[in-house]
Amino acid sequence: MSENRSRSPSAMAVRRLLGNPAAMAGLGITAVLVGTGLLGPLVVGDAYKTVDVAAFHAPPGSPGHILGTDEQGRDVLARIVYGASISLKIGVGATALAVVFGTLVGAVSGFYGRWIDSLLQRITDTFMAFPTLLLAISITAVFEKPSATILFVVLGIVSWPPVARVVRGQFLSLRENDYTVAARSLGAGGFRIMFVHLLPNCIGPIVVLGTLEVATNILAEAGMSFLGIGIQAPEPSWGRMLLDAQKYMTESPWLMVYPGAAIVLTVLGLNFFGDGLRDAFDPKMKV
Repeated sequence: MSENRSRSPSAMAVRRLLGNPAAMAGLGITAVLVGTGLLGPLVVGDAYKTVDVAAFHAPPGSPGHILGTDEQGRDVLARIVYGASISLKIGVGATALAVVFGTLVGAVSGFYGRWIDSLLQRITDTFMAFPTLLLAISITAVFEKPSATILFVVLGIVSWPPVARVVRGQFLSLRENDYTVAARSLGAGGFRIMFVHLLPNCIGPIVVLGTLEVATNILAEAGMSFLGIGIQAPEPSWGRMLLDAQKYMTESPWLMVYPGAAIVLTVLGLNFFGDGLRDAFDPKMKV
């Protein structure tokens, strides 16, 4: 018991995280995704769009094409690797935008309360009244040829309400704490109290929610690309690869198996890691 008391909350959280096999598996998958997304484009170069005229629909294990080729003779492995970069860029970019905006809205709402809280919460409720993916599809449909930048901005715009709700709840419970009252008595302004004294105490829940949001946004991008209103050809988004492959399900089933497996593993890995972070930051968990 005395050993647990002497250990810092951060050390205890790390110990809980390292002791969670599912979280470690998720961390490993996430690390592979990040490494592939960052280094993949440098490794494959232009191979993802290079056409091999002698190898249309080449099966997996063909010479020079470990995972085979698609209907245009393009290497499937190179396209999967390059697609990881697109998924990572959109997932992280959209989540970063949602976290920044949602944190700002939630902090102001929870700290000031009264009519400001009521106004911001009604705006949040309005966004949450629409299914996130449907709202993202409606906004994206305005653009003739959506790019990765447009997609992550749109997904960031529609995915901030959960972040705002979490941050607001944290601020409501923290704004009357002793250190907040002490900061006010010393003349600290609202901005300083919010972002210097209160926000650091909300980092844990924000990180956990952000990790889960990355998985949600990657899945949303894949769904939109599969519907034809996401990443456009010849960019090899995993969702776009599924869309292009559905016409060849019988003769070349691997064209759907590999991008589908990449999506499933990535989302599962991020969710396992996010769940592990949530459990690690939960002070009620046993060490």
